[in-house]
Amino acid sequence: MRWRTNLVLFLATIASVFVTGAQYGEGSWLGPDGVLRGAQFAGTLLTILVAHELGHYVAARLHRVEASLPFFIPLPLLSPFGTMGAVIRMPGAIPTRRALLDIGASGPLAGLVFAIPLYAWGAAHSRLVPVSQEGMWQLGESVLLKLLDRAFAPAAPPGYELTLSPIAFAAWGGMFVTMINLLPIGQLDGGHVAYALFGPKQDKQAVLFHRAMLVFFGVSVLGHVGRDLAGGLGLHHLGKHLSNGVFWLVWFQMLAILGLLGAKGRGDELPPGTLTVRVRAGVTFGLVMLASYARDKPGSLLPAVFLAAFALLLAMERKGGVLRKHELLDHPPTGTEPLDGRRKAVAIGTLLIFGLLFMPEPFSM
Repeated sequence: MRWRTNLVLFLATIASVFVTGAQYGEGSWLGPDGVLRGAQFAGTLLTILVAHELGHYVAARLHRVEASLPFFIPLPLLSPFGTMGAVIRMPGAIPTRRALLDIGASGPLAGLVFAIPLYAWGAAHSRLVPVSQEGMWQLGESVLLKLLDRAFAPAAPPGYELTLSPIAFAAWGGMFVTMINLLPIGQLDGGHVAYALFGPKQDKQAVLFHRAMLVFFGVSVLGHVGRDLAGGLGLHHLGKHLSNGVFWLVWFQMLAILGLLGAKGRGDELPPGTLTVRVRAGVTFGLVMLASYARDKPGSLLPAVFLAAFALLLAMERKGGVLRKHELLDHPPTGTEPLDGRRKAVAIGTLLIFGLLFMPEPFSM
């Protein structure tokens, strides 16, 4: 039966997310407290992800677009959430921009219907603890998260910070995943919404937004370096700042790889000298490892090696990658009839939600 693979992956994802949540916070993950943390975390995150995927699935079926059941992706150990989310296969073309908007926007909006109140409840039941020492991970903030914290979380006196409950952390993860999905690039949910709103000219905008990820990386690093220099710390923490900002560099490359795989799957003829998936993945993995090693190492050698490798990657992308003219992130064409006024408002509202969810630095230490 075709749904067996979906079921096995979903059950594996439940187990992976549960174990990840059980290890969140203090105390043994094998005891009653760990089981409670795991249940709260898994129940919250999977509620958000299932709502997201069902939103896509129901919208696709309503528009008579062929769609598979969700394929959940368990990712123990490597993911801070125990999963990479889920995907739905839609092998056929989406016939109209109206259908494209409904399918693209329904997932994120359905997920947020659960993520926002669950985060509010979880934040209200989170604890205040003394400010963390060096080496503790900090979660990124967005405009929406700041508003929810102000409205529901206990106010932190000087010297204290909020430690999110398992429910709040899982809801934070749900909003983080939604932010990534709403990037207006390619065939991400945000790419669907933007193409439905703007039509084929969205392809050029997607390229610009993709390249803006390099700007996010640069601004993150230079902003921290500037504050260090102003405070008399010099470049002592450059390795840490490179590691904190490397998230956007990784996603810049991941989207390029997804675009390349999509082009190969469609049988598109690629220009001579195009960077391969293997080269991209290898260089990106090397940069992540360099940034990780440089995080806690004083001195400038490892950061200098990282910056030299980064400059080499940019040169390679300029010659045979996504910093030259390309069509890897082009959205498949759909109907030409523009959206009606109500759906235009939904599309604009969905893209504004992306702005409210955007975290300039999702993870830092």
